Amino acid sequence: MKHLKNAQAYFKIKYLMNKNLILLVLFTCLSSYSWSQTDTSYGIKAGLNYNGNGDYKNSITETIDNPDKNMGYHIGVFGKWGSSLYLRPELVYTSTKSEYSSGEFDMKKLDAPLLVGIKVIGPISVFAGPAFQYIIDTDLDGATLSKVENEFSVGLNFGAALNFNKFALDVRYERGFSDNEASFLNNNNIGSGKLDTRPEQLILSLSIIL
Repeated sequence: MKHLKNAQAYFKIKYLMNKNLILLVLFTCLSSYSWSQTDTSYGIKAGLNYNGNGDYKNSITETIDNPDKNMGYHIGVFGKWGSSLYLRPELVYTSTKSEYSSGEFDMKKLDAPLLVGIKVIGPISVFAGPAFQYIIDTDLDGATLSKVENEFSVGLNFGAALNFNKFALDVRYERGFSDNEASFLNNNNIGSGKLDTRPEQLILSLSIIL
């Protein structure tokens, strides 16, 4: 009798395991089929950035200068896989400006956001994801750049989009995860110091599917 109960328990456990395995395989197949049936597209995008970088710290006067936000621009390309749930990688050239009392700080960079979005209702979708950044060039009026701590850095993008056939308009917020300081040498009596190049910006973009 004891062996019979053990055998019954064994087959019951095996049945449940096989059932769960079958359900997992079915779920994986359905998910793969769903992604394979969804839309695939690519296109171009461009727009404006309302940007501000971090504080500028002057090592001689020991003062901290907070930036005034300024307008910049961006232009790039994107791909999109999915419809209701989608993956959207982008490659974007971005030019930003921040105003300090010591001068204007310009930065050129390549951004590579990797976004996951979901359709909410009608033409509205929301999205979020990491944004990988590579600094191409930096310039502060009257100062000479010594070095940037990290040319590569990671931030966060999140926002919402309105989609109309081949056109889409989105607004998003971008913020760097950690400080990324650039060192500047004494020039024209400005003094040496460090400036946090980490971006904080609102981004308005128009996307066109090709």
